[in-house]
Amino acid sequence: MRTTLRRWLPNRRSDRPYSTSSLIRRTSSSASTEGKAGKGASVVKFATAIIIGAGQSGLAMSWHLTARSIDHVVLERGEVANSWSTERWDSLRLLTPNWQTRLPAYAYTGDDPDGFMTMPEVVRFLQRYANLLGAPIRTGTRVTQVRQKDGGFEVETNHGPWRCRKLVIATGACNLASIPSASAGLPVKVASLTPLQYRNPAVLPDGGVMIVGASASGIQLAREINAAGRRVVLCVGEHVRMPRTYRGRDIQWWMDAIGAMDLRYDTIIEDIGRARRLPSLQLIGTPERVTVDLNSLRKAGVELVGRLVGLCDGKAQFSGSLANHCALADLKMNRLLASIDDWVNASGTAQQFLEPHRYEPTAVDSEATLGLDLVGAGIGSVIWATGYRPDYSWLAAPVFDRKGRIQHEGGVVAAPGMYVMGLPFMRRRKSSFIDGAGDDAADLAAHLIHNLDRAAA
Repeated sequence: MRTTLRRWLPNRRSDRPYSTSSLIRRTSSSASTEGKAGKGASVVKFATAIIIGAGQSGLAMSWHLTARSIDHVVLERGEVANSWSTERWDSLRLLTPNWQTRLPAYAYTGDDPDGFMTMPEVVRFLQRYANLLGAPIRTGTRVTQVRQKDGGFEVETNHGPWRCRKLVIATGACNLASIPSASAGLPVKVASLTPLQYRNPAVLPDGGVMIVGASASGIQLAREINAAGRRVVLCVGEHVRMPRTYRGRDIQWWMDAIGAMDLRYDTIIEDIGRARRLPSLQLIGTPERVTVDLNSLRKAGVELVGRLVGLCDGKAQFSGSLANHCALADLKMNRLLASIDDWVNASGTAQQFLEPHRYEPTAVDSEATLGLDLVGAGIGSVIWATGYRPDYSWLAAPVFDRKGRIQHEGGVVAAPGMYVMGLPFMRRRKSSFIDGAGDDAADLAAHLIHNLDRAAA
């Protein structure tokens, strides 16, 4: 796998281009200064901006701030790309093709553009990016509290306090697993874990596995665990069915081509909140570019049941709406495929692609399964593939709604000078993807700098 750093970087505020080596030297000597507190107190360090998190979003923002000569520091609890290296299962690959792994001035240029990176490859990609940029990263620095102070922010860490005027939260959207309250009724004999804890089938307790949730994580784990010879029961609720390829191209290629990934949050007519809460696409990245959907899982022996609605006396209770959920997912997929066909016809490029076609409707049993005695059925573990949420337990600022979600307008948080990155559909549909970090960082960096200039005027 090869990556490249483009020769020229965006003009800085002086409006003249800098070479890569110039950028690295300037970043390495970034302008964080230290100030002393009272006798016996911790040294307070200062930076104009602090970025929390050294994943793709934090690094993209660091690049834009460096390119505009804004002194800053990136605080990272572990190492660069920490979540990618420590909180993913062994076989996981990116759901987006290699050609779509792009960051500011840096992109995949290897010989397998249609392949999918493994997690170690993603980690190396991001670490190399950080090294080439000379990003001012403080690894092993865990933020313990952030609070507003004197028109800026005070950031407490395990290595002492910082002060800044601007704060960028780039800790991602998948820090914690969202586990439904029904989990409290799980029998003590049945192990409970999340995709953040799962590594491979061999580490699971003996017995069958019930997977709750049939989005990207759920279908991938169902496929892998079933292939290992385990009984798998998959609880299916609302989901987004998606083929890996269509008319000879990857579905992500089509989404990119028709502009679906660049759709902005401020152009959504319907509820943007719902758009941000939609399940992830039912996709898997494999060298063979296979499509994994409920039909293929069912043919392989995975048992499909409806959405888990409760656990009582050791028995799982399922909704009877499996067929309806599947029919709706099929309908929405076919609408997308129709929009792709319309784009092809309008662009006059039909000769470049395979003929249009439609996939078989999702098949379900005629009689829905409404309950399962977990212990009696030999289920040894339950995996809660029911989504993720950010962890802002360290953020002591009045910026949350009644459900604990951070309030923002396209990444601009209600607290002046605070920004957030990497959330689903934050500014664009691609905001939570590696490919979306650069455009979002450019927008938010421009907003940040505009407000710095206005304050200085």
